[in-house]
Amino acid sequence: MATPARNLPQLLTEARRWFDDALVASMRAAGEQPVTVGQAAVFAALDEEGTTVSELARRMGVTRQSAHQAVHALIGMGLLEQAPDPASARSRLIRPTAGGARAHRRAQDTLAVIEAVLAQRIGADAVGALREALTAPMGEPPLVEAP
Repeated sequence: MATPARNLPQLLTEARRWFDDALVASMRAAGEQPVTVGQAAVFAALDEEGTTVSELARRMGVTRQSAHQAVHALIGMGLLEQAPDPASARSRLIRPTAGGARAHRRAQDTLAVIEAVLAQRIGADAVGALREALTAPMGEPPLVEAP
């Protein structure tokens, strides 16, 4: 029996895992504090001026509780801090500390190198086409009837 072809979501997940594994291993090898993929995702979802935990959860596609756990672990590591939200007395903004901002810049630079390695392996045109396809507007997710 032939193995069924992997669908696009599976392929995208595997590609994401390739980038995540390379980033985490590279950052550890560089002596940065080890963070999980979920914790690293917090940095990608942060605004420069700070972001509420609720907004982080929405952007990351996780529950507020999951985002809260990741944030508090990063606060404990000294990579994030909480600050009062000037727009709401009840909310707190999450933002990187100086060390967190430095680690995030290093991670961004590392991702650029990882992407360059991918371009060497599959070709710069393929990486460019992939970037173009993934940034093209897709519209709202379709609602389709099951076959």
